[in-house]
Amino acid sequence: MRILRHTREMPAEAVGAVAALGNFDGVHRGHQALIGEAGRLARAANRPLACLVFEPYPREFFRPNDEPFRLTSFRAKAELLAELGVDFTIVIGFDAEMASMLAQDFILNILMGQLHAAHVVVGEDFLFGKGRAGDATLLAYMGEMEGLGVTVFAPVPAGAGAKISSSDIRRLLKAGRPEEAARLLGHWWRVQAHVAPGDRRGRTLGYPTANLKLEHVLQPAFGVYAVRAGLGSDKGSVYDGVANFGVRPMFELTEPLMEVHLFDFSGELYGALMSVDLIAYVRSEAKFDSVAALKAQMAADCRMAERLLSQRERVPGLT
Repeated sequence: MRILRHTREMPAEAVGAVAALGNFDGVHRGHQALIGEAGRLARAANRPLACLVFEPYPREFFRPNDEPFRLTSFRAKAELLAELGVDFTIVIGFDAEMASMLAQDFILNILMGQLHAAHVVVGEDFLFGKGRAGDATLLAYMGEMEGLGVTVFAPVPAGAGAKISSSDIRRLLKAGRPEEAARLLGHWWRVQAHVAPGDRRGRTLGYPTANLKLEHVLQPAFGVYAVRAGLGSDKGSVYDGVANFGVRPMFELTEPLMEVHLFDFSGELYGALMSVDLIAYVRSEAKFDSVAALKAQMAADCRMAERLLSQRERVPGLT
């Protein structure tokens, strides 16, 4: 998959694509179905499949001081889109000029004038343009008038008639329910960061950890998790482990930190890119009366994480 950041100079092989439009935060099951429909149309017409996303998210542009809410970093999103068979991820820079662009101009100038899209696929709730005045109905109407194919895709239900939404997934993760979030995502929720130097306290306790700062992404519930972690671009090296996310009450961190202990790994990790899948919630963060009590609890956490991981080879609800 190629990532294109300059829409004014589209490569010839990307012209005439079938494009799925949206932020696709989390690339959840609803997003996967929409992109799958775009892929079906692309194959039928022998055209490339593209996903058009905005960076930064419009919400981040308008509300920069909000707590981070992204489910996926751009890197993680790009990896998930590539796994779905997307040929091109087209990044539209969201700035003041884009925020003030009328919906009609977005269709004529961006989708048709710069991307030269042959067909676009959007969800029923897709909103765009200045003041979010454009919607799927306007897009379909103008597409018919201007010769742009438009498919409005119905949302995928999560059960009981409710649609799958990134907002619900965020709430589940903030509540310490990663398995329920995975049912909606269609994959384990993943965080990625480079391993940062720490105080090496884990080594003195007998549980060396890799320290990750979660920047510009959602912060899940504080506590201990059973996790699986991958290192760098080596997709074959996946390690079971246990992670604590929070401020470590005994040591009073000022900013939340994810500390990951891998069960069967030895070696140096500083600077490595680590991908961590949250598999199950073990317990909430706690303060202990002594280091000995902390070490005993860490041993118990590792045993519980090993048991939980042995029972969870697949994403819940998926074969």
